[in-house]
Amino acid sequence: MGIVSIVGRPNVGKSTLFNRLVGMRQAIVDEVAGVTRDRHYGRCEWCGHEFSVIDTGGYSVNTDDVFEAEIRKQVLLAIDESDVILFMVDTLTGITDQCQTIADVLRRSKKKVIVVANKVDNHNQMFNIHVFHALGLGAPFAVSSVNGSGTGDLLDEVLRYLPDTPVVEDSEKAIPCLAIVGRPNVGKSSLTNALLGTERNIVTPVAGTTRDAVSAYYNKFGHEFTIVDTAGLRKKAKVHDDVEFYSVMRSVRAIEYADVCILMLEAEKGVEAQDLSIFNLIIRNKKGCVIAVNKWDTVAKETNTMKEYRAEILRRLAPFTDVPVIFTSVLQKQRLFDVLEAAAQVYANRSQRIPTSQLNEVMLAEIADYPPPSVKGKFIKIKYVTQLSSPSPSFAFFCNLPQYVRDDYKRFLENKLRRHFRFTGCPMQIFLRKK
Repeated sequence: MGIVSIVGRPNVGKSTLFNRLVGMRQAIVDEVAGVTRDRHYGRCEWCGHEFSVIDTGGYSVNTDDVFEAEIRKQVLLAIDESDVILFMVDTLTGITDQCQTIADVLRRSKKKVIVVANKVDNHNQMFNIHVFHALGLGAPFAVSSVNGSGTGDLLDEVLRYLPDTPVVEDSEKAIPCLAIVGRPNVGKSSLTNALLGTERNIVTPVAGTTRDAVSAYYNKFGHEFTIVDTAGLRKKAKVHDDVEFYSVMRSVRAIEYADVCILMLEAEKGVEAQDLSIFNLIIRNKKGCVIAVNKWDTVAKETNTMKEYRAEILRRLAPFTDVPVIFTSVLQKQRLFDVLEAAAQVYANRSQRIPTSQLNEVMLAEIADYPPPSVKGKFIKIKYVTQLSSPSPSFAFFCNLPQYVRDDYKRFLENKLRRHFRFTGCPMQIFLRKK
């Protein structure tokens, strides 16, 4: 599959064009320059062919942006892996010193470069695009990424330089999606980079470095996942600007679309109120969960430190305590693969289907030993149980008086299901229905 990257100086409309090409609002767009930092991947389909599109941060030098060097590194990595480069410029401002600098970099790359003159929103601005011939990278294409004009001709030109990859239907085997979530600065991007073995996402000591929910494909050691690195989730009262608001919304959406969430905690701080809020968000969405305690190398340890720490975490997470807890250090590369193994097992647990005959054989025996307590002199008789066809584990128990079954007995049924069948890390739903 061909790869097309979009590069340019800050605030020329790269993310807007990226969103239009991939057909969804995947990258955050704001009037503030420098919103995009990491490389952002998406898939574009055009005229029966598909290719990957990379959105990059604004390439700049000698600015006040503390992330300038890291963004520049991400842009150069995108250029290196691309077949075609869309060099985006702003028709309203013309050629700047930054444009000249980027043009010099692109000429040395020896890749096919297409100059894209953005913000041509009316016919009068068509006369302004000819100045970009001076960049020495060929005739510019006039587009408006906001309203989409000119993008069809641009895509026709792009296809001329890409390998012929027809659109294929998605295979029946779905690739599990893992979302790495947590508070700001707990090591989410570092874990993503360590698992992928590349500098996929920008990592700095500054909290809030990651803004978009950035996905990457992982296929190593017998595991195949889509890994999504998300922005840190802070309390609503501490979210002040629009960019951070959209970052939080992208992270919440990543949880909603994920199969398993890896909730990262900071070892020295333990479980804080915001961690509980994120955990409850995962449980409400019925997603699998793995707790990864990062920076474990910074904790002074004694004989039972890990055991006591795990018990304290599960106490804070109660009542749902059937969740794996992995102690890791991304910096020291400790137990990183254990996190992935735990996530794979939770996905398998979440996906399993228990035969109805086996369910009834096991659960009806447990119910016979400890039947539901009678209510108002009426005896509740559960006759049948089956697993529902839902993405997360859900079970229906059929009885004569479902309205009288109390919540504590539902928890009893859930605990018995977890005891006999492996559902570690998976929230479960119990439904009582009229026989």
